[in-house]
Amino acid sequence: MTTTATRSPYLMRAGLVRNVRSGEHLTTFVVAGVATVLITRAFLSLSGYPQIGGKGLHIAHVLPGGLLMLVAIYLLLAYVGPVVRPAAALIGGVGFGLFIDEVGKFVTSDNNYFYQPTAAIVYVVFVLIVLGSRWLTNRRPIDPREQLANVVDYAVEGVVGGLSRRRLAQAAGQLRQIDSEVAGRVETRALLRAVPPDEVELAAPVDAAWRALQSGFDRLATHPLAPRIAVGVLALQALGAPAIAAGIRFDRGQLLTDLAVLGVAAGSVLSAHFTLRGWLRLRRQDRARAVRLFELAVLTSLLVTQVFQFAGTQFAAVGGMLLDLVLLGLLGAESDRLRREAEAAAASNPL
Repeated sequence: MTTTATRSPYLMRAGLVRNVRSGEHLTTFVVAGVATVLITRAFLSLSGYPQIGGKGLHIAHVLPGGLLMLVAIYLLLAYVGPVVRPAAALIGGVGFGLFIDEVGKFVTSDNNYFYQPTAAIVYVVFVLIVLGSRWLTNRRPIDPREQLANVVDYAVEGVVGGLSRRRLAQAAGQLRQIDSEVAGRVETRALLRAVPPDEVELAAPVDAAWRALQSGFDRLATHPLAPRIAVGVLALQALGAPAIAAGIRFDRGQLLTDLAVLGVAAGSVLSAHFTLRGWLRLRRQDRARAVRLFELAVLTSLLVTQVFQFAGTQFAAVGGMLLDLVLLGLLGAESDRLRREAEAAAASNPL
């Protein structure tokens, strides 16, 4: 059994229980939102920016975006249990993507959809969503009572429709992480045992995509060439960013692009610094520290370099962002594997 730090009693008394799968739901929301923005922009560009309406009317895609966000909110308010959340995250992400894609119209006096900083604004909004969520979920460890509440959440699904062996194993795995002294643990265990079995699982494409993605990252992270490839890609990014900055400066001479050049250059230098330190740690066989430094290099690229690349090149920076996300997923999978190995070693050698 493991014990985690106690969360603020005020938040607990208010009933603000954190979801241990909030990271997955948020990632679904953000990926759906970003993909919607990119697909919408590509479709409008290929179709010549058609307008829905006529006779003085124009139905902007912010309206169906708002409708989809309303549907997501309704699902979360109308149903209990964990089943509805992946779908709500997907639908809400698509709706938010349609909404934020028209931000250029909201911040300009002439309703300019093609406002140059739009790509940077959209990117920063999604980055702030991710950072805000990580701050709220990670500033304090999950309280044992919150962990228990998440197990009960599994039981909500099982009480009505039963649980498959896979879903029951997931709930039991979470329950094993909670000390027996936590009030309600025994009763929750009894509730799970009373849940009827049901091996027929409804189609859950979001959950299935998550499992496939995590499995793929786990396999790629353990490939013998993975560390070298990660170092090579990070080095190429650090070397290529100044060339991108030079191209931005060559194309335009405005203040915004001048700032973009400086931002891209500063971010690439900092990413190169972390990459070099990580490579040196890797050569010293300190794999855990090397992975952490590589993660810092990727995060610097995502939070600094890519922001200014979007400001300077607009949506042409999407390729670099996607590459950073793939690297971050691989490094996260390797970090989790190393953590599990360390915990297993500590459990087998308690002294």
